[in-house]
Amino acid sequence: MRISEIYASLQGEGRYAGTPSTFVRTSGCNLRCTWCDTPFTSWEPTGTERTVADVRAAVAALAPRHAVVTGGEPLLLPEVPELCRQLRAAGMHVTIETAGSLLPAAAPAAIADFLSISPKLASSTPPAATAGSWSARHEAARRRDDVLIALMQAPHQLKFVIGSPADLAEACSWLDDLAGKGATVDPDAVFLMPEGRDPARLAATAAWLEPEAQRRGFHLAPRHHIAWFGDTRGT
Repeated sequence: MRISEIYASLQGEGRYAGTPSTFVRTSGCNLRCTWCDTPFTSWEPTGTERTVADVRAAVAALAPRHAVVTGGEPLLLPEVPELCRQLRAAGMHVTIETAGSLLPAAAPAAIADFLSISPKLASSTPPAATAGSWSARHEAARRRDDVLIALMQAPHQLKFVIGSPADLAEACSWLDDLAGKGATVDPDAVFLMPEGRDPARLAATAAWLEPEAQRRGFHLAPRHHIAWFGDTRGT
């Protein structure tokens, strides 16, 4: 499987923010978010082919006992469920970070302790003139309510990237749609994360987003790692 990087740091987003974690970043994605902060795993995917055993050994060599398997889109890689099973068997807490548009070959709860699901809103779609027909491909793939509902059977958070009031309105409408289709939508599992890669922009969005999150019983999800380390790889 193609791996972009493996490193130890602090989880910067969501429920486990601040937790020492080992990140396994896979390379390759079925989406092309216009604001993607890891283009080296999506727009221009790069990495090294590594076996499950090799990755497991690299994770074991680092101190944290929380492992975060992220991307790109890790559920694209058929080896990821087995990697996660082996990490859990070694006593690690495993989080999979996914856009929620693909299902793993095994039941999600059987391979991960926690799913960080980040459904992609319409503002993530690249312009129509984008090479490779990625505008249409992204738009066709980004929303799969059947997949989301299946993933939500496992312990999870729903993390929406919000850059505007229109994004917030879409996220709330999407949650209503999921509930209308029979999903149990727990407000305590919903995290609203300001979009951006610099502290000033994140702070400006958080200023109006925080009261909106509180009013709905959602969490504000600051991008702590930007404040801690800056917009750098391996953090």
